[in-house]
Amino acid sequence: MNMVAWLDGQPVESLPVTDRGLHYGDGLFETLAVKEGRVRRLPLHLKRLRDGCDRLGIRKPDETVLQQELQQAIAGQDRAVLKLMLTRGSGGRGYRPSEQSVVSRLLLRYPWPDYPLDWSGQGIELRVCRTRLGRNPALAGIKHLNRLEQVLARAEWSEGAQEGLMLDTEGWVIEGTMSNVFASPAEGRLVTPGLSQAGVAGVTRQYILERARGHSMEVEVRPLSLDELLGCQELFVCNSIAGVWPVRCIESRDYSVGPLTRLAATWAMEP
Repeated sequence: MNMVAWLDGQPVESLPVTDRGLHYGDGLFETLAVKEGRVRRLPLHLKRLRDGCDRLGIRKPDETVLQQELQQAIAGQDRAVLKLMLTRGSGGRGYRPSEQSVVSRLLLRYPWPDYPLDWSGQGIELRVCRTRLGRNPALAGIKHLNRLEQVLARAEWSEGAQEGLMLDTEGWVIEGTMSNVFASPAEGRLVTPGLSQAGVAGVTRQYILERARGHSMEVEVRPLSLDELLGCQELFVCNSIAGVWPVRCIESRDYSVGPLTRLAATWAMEP
């Protein structure tokens, strides 16, 4: 299956050159997992999209229309990846948005990625990226279209590690280049970095936090230093497509796949 794209519900192969998403990264996106012919955790994705629209002052799309377009894109598909992008639409030169701009909905369908099974079973290697994430509470948490920091970080290596760990400009652990990070400093405790200054608040991260709290587990969302992370008993990363990948090593430090990681992986696989 090749990539297929729709713009405002119509098949396309290109984007208008005046689109503000292209010019300024003026928009949002969601990466959606399609399994067994349905979009997983769609309500959580739509809520994050609404929150992002509120933060950026972008008009929210009609969710009935949006869901109809999603159903059109997954028709006949058992497994696939959808990328939904909202931009502020087309406009003239200059940063100031036009009050008359019409939001554009760009939807792309990709084949399901062929990740090796041992990445989710035996774990991955994580490396620490040199590129740092800028701190900006106005954009922290939302999935806006400007991903240049992640692009630069992922360009740092071509072999070896499967994911990169990103710190912010003050040295706090934030996330992976395409994932959120969890650590277990002690049995029964789970920690994930706070994202009030940088990073993306992932849907799978949110789901794991809710499930952990529902199991009366000790859960902390707070600043996490690299030294503390390296000293933890278990580490794993997660996103909507990969689910949970245990971390077996960060460069020269080794970790085992522990019980909290296995439990989180089970939660990530739930519908």
